[in-house]
Amino acid sequence: MYRATAFRKIVCELSSPTHNAANQLKSKLCVISSRQQSSIPAAEPFLNGASANYVEDMYRSWQEDPKSVHASWDAFFRNSSGGAPPGQCYQPPPNLSPAAGNQVPLSSLAPMLGGSTHFSEPLSEKIIDDHLAVQALIRSYQIRGHHIAQLDPLGIQAADLDDKHPQELIFHNFWPSSISYAQQLQHKVADMMQKETDMEKVFKLPSTTFIGGKEKALPLREIIKRLENTYCRSIGAEFMFINSLEQCNWIRQRLESPGVMKMGDEQKKLILARLTRATGFEAFLARKWSSEKRFGLEGAEILIPAMKQVIDKSTELGVESVVMGMPHRGRLNVLANVCRKPLEQIFTQFAALEAADDGSGDVKYHLGTYIERLNRVTNKNIRLAVVANPSHL
Repeated sequence: MYRATAFRKIVCELSSPTHNAANQLKSKLCVISSRQQSSIPAAEPFLNGASANYVEDMYRSWQEDPKSVHASWDAFFRNSSGGAPPGQCYQPPPNLSPAAGNQVPLSSLAPMLGGSTHFSEPLSEKIIDDHLAVQALIRSYQIRGHHIAQLDPLGIQAADLDDKHPQELIFHNFWPSSISYAQQLQHKVADMMQKETDMEKVFKLPSTTFIGGKEKALPLREIIKRLENTYCRSIGAEFMFINSLEQCNWIRQRLESPGVMKMGDEQKKLILARLTRATGFEAFLARKWSSEKRFGLEGAEILIPAMKQVIDKSTELGVESVVMGMPHRGRLNVLANVCRKPLEQIFTQFAALEAADDGSGDVKYHLGTYIERLNRVTNKNIRLAVVANPSHL
């Protein structure tokens, strides 16, 4: 009772130069206690007797220096002293976190979405829901797109007549056991494509994707097309389990950026030449020593152009030495076509050793090498080493 009376007296003194302002401030009290302990709600709901001391301190600080209090309190005290009517003295505080420069408010996209700039509340909620749905769709491709990538050019997975989804692609946690990753994506896309006109709607792209390049917004049809080209073609990428946002964005940028997969004619010819050497090496060994155990690279010859591309890029960026460790399979091909170990030294290992011959007696697919040569792509010297894999026999 006493604190409420004291608070009422303090607020009345806020505009002490004029009795009129004091009367107006009296009406802004949130709770006025009476002898019957009744309360009357005021127009300023943030004022109550429990905060009397706080308001008094704020007011005294404001009298000494208006900048010493928050901008919202400064506005409240000024408006109260200026005779503002009850309920209009308080102003919401300014936003303390300014919007980033690359963010576009949803209202600015309303004309592109077929609505006006001053749309009604239901339309605003619909726009937000649609944008959230598009973000969920993009994330679904990033998380599950590798499950439906075209990694089976021979159609072996679907060779059976019933054409069922492989058991390892079934997602048990949140979906029925009969729903696969591919079917989930299909359901999401179907939900977004209920109407043909919906496919032409323009949506602002979230910061978690780079499919737009320099464009900040794309039609839904183009969003789905670019996601399909990135995650559902001949390359599958599984990376969303990484906890580091910086690392995920690094991968996303190099997968999703428009035109990142395009190669020039010279680069295509280089890859073809390297792939031809890799397949030719395996074909020769298969014909010459068909009964020898060699752990060939058949079916995975693209490893050779891939490794050489990594070495080329590393050399270009200043790397001078590369040390490789690898399993049995493909080791001979790497020695011949990546490290350029002389072929006569490799073929000699296929000849049977006599009892009097020197040597370790280890098998050929355990051997390593060390060589320093000129990288013809970058015209820089590079040291290459494949670590030997000692015999476990």
